[in-house]
Amino acid sequence: MQKKITKAIFPVAGLGTRFLPATKSVPKEIMTLVDRPLIQYAIDEARAAGITEFIFVTSRGKSALEDYFDHSPQLEAELEAKGKLELLEMLKTTNMDSGQIAYIRQHKALGLGHAVWCARRLIGDEPFAVILPDDVIAAEKPCLQQMVEAFEQAPGNMVAAMEVPMDKAKNYGMLDVAEDHGNLVTIRGMVEKPKENPPSNLAVIGRYLLTPQIFDNLSSSSKGAGGEIQLTDAIAQELTEGRKVYGYRFQGQRFDCGSKAGFLQATVAFGLAREELRDELADYLHEIVNFSKAAQ
Repeated sequence: MQKKITKAIFPVAGLGTRFLPATKSVPKEIMTLVDRPLIQYAIDEARAAGITEFIFVTSRGKSALEDYFDHSPQLEAELEAKGKLELLEMLKTTNMDSGQIAYIRQHKALGLGHAVWCARRLIGDEPFAVILPDDVIAAEKPCLQQMVEAFEQAPGNMVAAMEVPMDKAKNYGMLDVAEDHGNLVTIRGMVEKPKENPPSNLAVIGRYLLTPQIFDNLSSSSKGAGGEIQLTDAIAQELTEGRKVYGYRFQGQRFDCGSKAGFLQATVAFGLAREELRDELADYLHEIVNFSKAAQ
């Protein structure tokens, strides 16, 4: 019987150099998108998919990340005393109970594959999820929930996939598709950041459902693209050993919040999605567009 996916790994050891100087003292994952940090969006998505154990692969300087998920008795008491019960309930969604969350240090920046491998002892022999908080996905049904439901029907390694322009393929792990069944595709191979001739226009983005065999592959992996241990190489090894790997075309819009432009785009999109912000923000954007046209 296939085990349910209840554990998720969050690789958050990166330095966030593209957002310096802000990330000199604030972890990138704590940077705020409207009124929630990036990591909160990832946690909420994981909870919606049935995840109950959260494993963070961190590095030095990430203490603010740990503090964020801790209880804040003084702040909670003050909100309750002032009758700000709505804010109090919102605050409680950021709390993690004892035993729900664990932190593992990645001492060397050896890539995403290595970050996942660092959490192997906490995963054991269960299938698990990997979520990259940089990829924020706006969807009616959260992306990871879509994938978990598909996994129950087609167990095996699964990666979230989206179509990208061919000239952008060099920035992604790309899928070599064997059979296309709409949302779900079976794949025959994966190529990490191909410099030319990508095998398809389907790119891997930051959601994965993986079987524990992947840790053996990572243990034997040599460094790949960029001189790092690549998770896509370990997944591709599953194919060479005769096990199935799927790509899942999720329903939703992905924002690359690891880049400044993507972060700004997400801020606008999520701001417009908020009823209390929509009108004022839309009016301002309209003014900006009109001003830009007038200045031409």
